[in-house]
Amino acid sequence: MPTDRRSFLFAAGAAALAASLPARADSLADIRKRGSLRVAVYNSFPPYSNQGKGIDVDLAEALGKQLGLAVQVVGYNADEDMDDDLRNMVWKGHYLGAQPSDVMMHVPVDSYLQGKNDKVQIFGPYHLESIAVARVQRINPIRGSAAAALEIFTREKIGVEGRTLADGFLLGALNGRLRENVVHFASVAAAIDKLKAGELAAVMGTRSEIEAALGKDARFVVEAVQMPELKFNHWPLGMAVKADEAALADALSAALKELQKDGTVAALFARHGITYQPPTL
Repeated sequence: MPTDRRSFLFAAGAAALAASLPARADSLADIRKRGSLRVAVYNSFPPYSNQGKGIDVDLAEALGKQLGLAVQVVGYNADEDMDDDLRNMVWKGHYLGAQPSDVMMHVPVDSYLQGKNDKVQIFGPYHLESIAVARVQRINPIRGSAAAALEIFTREKIGVEGRTLADGFLLGALNGRLRENVVHFASVAAAIDKLKAGELAAVMGTRSEIEAALGKDARFVVEAVQMPELKFNHWPLGMAVKADEAALADALSAALKELQKDGTVAALFARHGITYQPPTL
């Protein structure tokens, strides 16, 4: 997931402004009257969304076209966790005054997350994200038990984005024996840069981010992480709207199904050089 962090410097004037602004997403009827759909994406999160480009941006525009609506893509910085992001982007808005959008992209379709966030509706899985490893050719495949697959990293360096699922897994694996060889970076892309420079033997992270950063560099192998110790190694990505916007969720779901059926979704992932994994829900 994105790991941008803010400083939490509160200002009384900003809080008063946020309280005075309406905090709701528009109904489907209002959206159609307006003629445009406001879509929330993460800032600085390639290959999904970065400087107005990416998979989530392209998919949002395709959904808008399917619904006969113009699309206004709005970038938000990631907060401390997904609960905060759903609040800022979907149902309330940011305390500094940024308004929520009609729909948020890149939301894990997860019953636990939904249960904690009753002010939103999570739906529309469009891709199955997964944990993967990019490695140099000389390293054996990363599969089987953690003890067999990861023992090499008691001697070799492996890079990871800090404060992520992959980071937590590596730090706890083999009773902490890998800790000295787990190198932390601000992003998957930064870790991949060091892999390309020969300073790491492997990088673990989300497959999409790894593939985007590696490009077509044939020196490295990208493979799924398949270890029984890593229980949560894949998850469907979908969308979220305000809880009472069932009509909007239904319309977006129907539009997404058409785009999946006609190959549009697979094609836009391919255009960005990312392996498309259809969700299995």
